[in-house]
Amino acid sequence: MGILAAIVCKVDGVGNEMGHSYIALGVFVLAYGLFVAFPARRSLVAVVAGVVLIVTRTIPLGVALTEGINWNVMGIFVGTLIAADYFIESRTPAYLAEVIVNKAPNTAWAILFICLLTGFISAFVENVATVLIVAPVALSLARKLRINPVNMMIGIAISSNLQGTATLIGDPPSMLLGGFAKMTFMDFFFYHGKLSIFFAVELGALFSFVVLYWFFRKETEKVPVVPTEVVKTWVPAAALVLLIVSLAVSSFFDTGFSYLAGMICMGFGVFLLVWGHHVHKMHFLRTLKRLDWDTTFFLMGIFIIVASLSATGWIDRISDVLSRSIGQNVFLGYTLLVFFSVVVSAFVDNVPFLAAMLPVGLEMSERLGLNPSLYLFGLLIGASLGGNITPIGASANIVAAGLLKKEGYHLTFRQFGRISVPFTLAAVIPAYLLIWFIWR
Repeated sequence: MGILAAIVCKVDGVGNEMGHSYIALGVFVLAYGLFVAFPARRSLVAVVAGVVLIVTRTIPLGVALTEGINWNVMGIFVGTLIAADYFIESRTPAYLAEVIVNKAPNTAWAILFICLLTGFISAFVENVATVLIVAPVALSLARKLRINPVNMMIGIAISSNLQGTATLIGDPPSMLLGGFAKMTFMDFFFYHGKLSIFFAVELGALFSFVVLYWFFRKETEKVPVVPTEVVKTWVPAAALVLLIVSLAVSSFFDTGFSYLAGMICMGFGVFLLVWGHHVHKMHFLRTLKRLDWDTTFFLMGIFIIVASLSATGWIDRISDVLSRSIGQNVFLGYTLLVFFSVVVSAFVDNVPFLAAMLPVGLEMSERLGLNPSLYLFGLLIGASLGGNITPIGASANIVAAGLLKKEGYHLTFRQFGRISVPFTLAAVIPAYLLIWFIWR
């Protein structure tokens, strides 16, 4: 009887494992389908999916909270959201944009300078926030010149998406890679003594800037003087600079990217909340309500969904299939990962896609005996820049389209693709080649 009971328990355990495995896959497929069908409800879908996985015990609650959700990444995201919000409210970015426009010799260079400023801000501030910072200046310039603002807004959106990839705090996909590969702020510049993501992105930016110049080269009108914004306070700008310096310094202490970066970002966020409340009488709740909680809960749900795939063995199975399909051809595998990521991210949110593919890229690297940086960096480049191809490929694009709609302009896929496709190819190909030559 004892032997029979042991056999039954073992079979039942295998059955439970199989059941959990199929639940994890089913929830993953259904959630991704709903992300595509209902992008405005993505956070709700991700949270519900995470709850289902926990309730069905596909992933235990303790594992989901301690090993699934990367709290260091969440701290970085929320802390920088607060810093970015105060930075916007201070009117410093708008002031800088107007100063740059006033210095430009003509409309073409005014637009290009605005795109460059957008990229610079986006390297340290989340992409959507960056578009919201710069867009009012661009729309004001278009009204004064009586020109169609559509192409200018497209340039701003895709410039934001491009440069958001360059640093650890620029955009959620970069934060995902940092958390997964234990990369610090400085690792995005130099990693294991070699050039890292930042330089690949900047090389792509040089080529993509030529594409933007080609599209705007005929705008030769002289730029009128734009009334200069008044900066309310320089404290948020100073805090943001100090935050970046602190993150750079923390790279030498928390080399495993385990907790310090998140604590620093949250510390600066709390400081600005307290400062705003006591100095400028800005209410805590009013500030917190303005933050991007949609993406915050979306990220938490995604972490749990991907952790369930890993826990139930699906990551190993997918990696095995991909590894066998490319054999020992490392370049073929790298190329397929990069350009598959570009195509998928043009239509699917790059955050869940990258979160699912990073473990696959790591597993494939281990099977082929590679330095995992090659495939992981390639995935980040493809997934982040691929979102530039369509107006629904990235949140910044969707926001830009919404702002244009308010102004009475309807942005079509054709209008967007006319600029975004050559821009994306010009950015991806040099970055993809640089990463290959450095990390192969």
